[in-house]
Amino acid sequence: MTGESRVTAPNAWPDLERFDLGSFLDEQAAPRAEQPFLLFEDRVLRYGELAALSRRAANGCRSLGVGQGDRVCLLLPNCPEFVLAWFGLARLGAIAVPINTDFGPDETGYILEHCAPRAAVTTPGLLPTLQAAGRPSGMLGELVLVGGRAPDDGAQAIPFEQVLAAGDDSSAARHGSDPATLIYTSGTTGRPKAVIQTHRTYVLTGQAFPWWLGLTEQDRLLTSLPLFHINAQAYSTMGALGTGASLALLPRFSASRFWDDVRRHQASQANVIGAMLLILAKQPPRADDRDHSLRLIYSAPALPEDVRSDLEERFGLRIVFGYAMSESTFGTIEPLDGPRAPGSMGRPRQHPDPTIVHRHAIVDEAGQTVPPEQVGEIVLAGPAVTPGYFRDDARTAEALRGGWLYTGDLARRDQDDNYFFVDRKKDVIRRRGENISSVEVEQVLAGHPAVLEVAVIGVPSELSDEEVVAYVTLRPDAAAEPDNLFAWCAERLARFKVPSRYELRGELPRTATQRIAKHVLKAEARANLTPLEATVTTAFSPER
Repeated sequence: MTGESRVTAPNAWPDLERFDLGSFLDEQAAPRAEQPFLLFEDRVLRYGELAALSRRAANGCRSLGVGQGDRVCLLLPNCPEFVLAWFGLARLGAIAVPINTDFGPDETGYILEHCAPRAAVTTPGLLPTLQAAGRPSGMLGELVLVGGRAPDDGAQAIPFEQVLAAGDDSSAARHGSDPATLIYTSGTTGRPKAVIQTHRTYVLTGQAFPWWLGLTEQDRLLTSLPLFHINAQAYSTMGALGTGASLALLPRFSASRFWDDVRRHQASQANVIGAMLLILAKQPPRADDRDHSLRLIYSAPALPEDVRSDLEERFGLRIVFGYAMSESTFGTIEPLDGPRAPGSMGRPRQHPDPTIVHRHAIVDEAGQTVPPEQVGEIVLAGPAVTPGYFRDDARTAEALRGGWLYTGDLARRDQDDNYFFVDRKKDVIRRRGENISSVEVEQVLAGHPAVLEVAVIGVPSELSDEEVVAYVTLRPDAAAEPDNLFAWCAERLARFKVPSRYELRGELPRTATQRIAKHVLKAEARANLTPLEATVTTAFSPER
């Protein structure tokens, strides 16, 4: 399976072949043409305009020679043009390839070489990165520019307005199993994988997300998450579209402006990630902390229960946690109402149509389902699971086995089918013959009253497989020393799990989606490491 055009999923769902993005958009736009869909800064894009302009974008791209199965790179910040280009390409049966706007020429160049785009869409500010990435081997194809003119350096760029000037007859044969996007993963180990996501996945998510979160046509959903990642595409954009809601799209996340943005847009729900909640928790309390319209925040991954409770009490809203990945939007989610299982990332996500079934399990190394409370790997199956990785047969075969997606995430489940995250398989630390969950150690440290956030990693050791290092940020106006943290862990963890070193940081490195970039910490530790046992004081030694 290479993903050059049509891709066959591990299992066939012929009755879902009608679920394509263009048809879904038209169905949702027809009864609410004048209703606002996208609110961005001072711009409003209505449902009818989204449908019409995306048809024009499709025809404009066709005039550039883009056809079914062709890849088109989108190196764009959050903006309405991203949404128009994405839906326009979907109408053509072409494949959008969003690129992280933080990538440099080398990372961008790899994507251009790997996906061989027919065209690329970018802005004047990001054009130099794209040119530097594509010039060595002429990998750019046609170039479309959003918002301004190209620098006077000979770049032949077509204004996006010219693309939209085409007619709006863009009918093309599209199927639910056709690839709609290639989503390049962060590449923490080796080169990034290009996750194929289908029309069907986006449509099914657009139908299900409002059901999971109680989102209605009267709601305004706010997000600052980048459109080049699956969350803002599938949950925010498709979730709003799926119920006829409005989407307030922010250019970027700002803790100091977040609540003002909520008030300005009169948002009733918001999509964030856990790190953003931690950053909001750092902000000094204000008299108007509860003076807003927000009633619910959806976030992943899950945070410690005391952090969530403090935030809910302070801001007067409900926070719902979930779990998903670029390979599948149908992971787990907490129930909207009713009791919560503290520390859980929820129960298996399902579609509101009970005939559209997704399967979830936790399995051992042999692929056998494990009983409740036993740790194993999460595996997923269903029509909203990726059919594989573009031009990567080996990693596709490794991840997709027997119709199941092997996620690489370790978890356990209780008798009520609540899933509890344990660790990434690659982040499990091997120390003196014992396996240690970095997440377990992080949870213990996060319980310290002075600790706001923590990352635990394993680093090479001369005396054992790995040593355990904790990177810690403290709560505002709180204080703690490494010996305090060591004593805290020593009272609560087996001796072999207690970190040997504690580094206090003002902040932790993050990915573009604000997750802690453990791969950066690991690279940093390895680059700066003398033999770890020589740098650890006796006071912090787990053998003390």
